Amino acid sequence: MSGFDYGLEAGLFSAKRPRFHNKSLDYRRFERAADAILFAVEKLSTDELRGCSLEVAEETYVGQAIRSLYESGDFPLQRRAERTK
Repeated sequence: MSGFDYGLEAGLFSAKRPRFHNKSLDYRRFERAADAILFAVEKLSTDELRGCSLEVAEETYVGQAIRSLYESGDFPLQRRAERTK
């Protein structure tokens, strides 16, 4: 995902209760996309992440695409595994 700007504002949409198939969504706004990505990958369950969408600069990233941004060598924040070493 070369060229992605982790410093842009981002909106994160996630299902409130995916296992109950509830169609209502949570919306969170983040000043930096990096913070939204960190939150999505480290705080949400795998099922919740699958149902998440991240909107950055009129582009939408869903589920695995969010994880790919997190795992990218360009990701600017310290990942959970790096913080616990």
